[in-house]
Amino acid sequence: MNIINVCEVGPRDGLQSIDRMMPLKAKQAWIKAEFEAGVKEIEVGSFVSPKMLPQMSETTEVVKFAKTLEGLEICVLVPNLKGAEMAIEAGVHKIGLPLSVSEEHSIRNLNRNHQKVLSEIQSIASLIKTLPVDERPYFEVGLSTAFGCSIAGPIDLSIVIELGEAALSAGADELGLADTTGSANPRDIKERVRALRSAVGADKLQTLHLHNTRGLGLANALAGIEEGITTLDASLCGLGGCPTAPGASGNIVTEDLVYMLEAMGLKTGINIDQLVKVKNILSEALPGEPLYGFIGNAGIPKGQII
Repeated sequence: MNIINVCEVGPRDGLQSIDRMMPLKAKQAWIKAEFEAGVKEIEVGSFVSPKMLPQMSETTEVVKFAKTLEGLEICVLVPNLKGAEMAIEAGVHKIGLPLSVSEEHSIRNLNRNHQKVLSEIQSIASLIKTLPVDERPYFEVGLSTAFGCSIAGPIDLSIVIELGEAALSAGADELGLADTTGSANPRDIKERVRALRSAVGADKLQTLHLHNTRGLGLANALAGIEEGITTLDASLCGLGGCPTAPGASGNIVTEDLVYMLEAMGLKTGINIDQLVKVKNILSEALPGEPLYGFIGNAGIPKGQII
């Protein structure tokens, strides 16, 4: 039986992209409800300057709460070594760092060119190696804007492979491919996943982070699965985007993705009925905020058992 891991990234990618602050108790309720619905991996926040992203200023408290949910894989995003130090101190299980394939986007997003980001990756990997083996967080580098950039335009595949190899050489445990601007189509997904896995090894690329900017998110997710991808990032109600990538709208919708996978017999371990109800927490905590998704509105087809 094929099992697909769906990682919820809404508490980070979703909330960083809206102006308002979600109350801490609502964040905690969101994470708890998704965990109870069967979501086993959640990106709960990022350790970044609160001046840059005040929405992430409570990440330490969010992590502390998430650690009470036994069995939950707690992930955070960090922009640099300082963020990684905070993540390690908080006791997260997985650290992600974005390496924008578009250097223009990297400078706008992290204020660092490729070489400086690779240096940060090396510093973080070295820090992790100083920890006892059973206390080391997993370290994934996400190759963002890997399918196109709204600032620089098309992205050459050779640069994706070059930076992926460099990130692994610098000490990352694994890579992820991110369609930050929602530029990809299923053919692009297949070609780039296949090429990068061929270059670095299938075990070093298991994750896709997709945006639904042009409506191809679920088709792209399926294309990735057909190439061996086993983890898909998604955001409840499609919250998300990238504040530093003009026009980058929300992530693929968690509940729509889970429905598609389960209907196809690709098990996620997530109860779709419970998952859809989590939308109520967002509606109450973020009144007026646009929430997306089809399965939450249309429901499961009559007679279909998932």
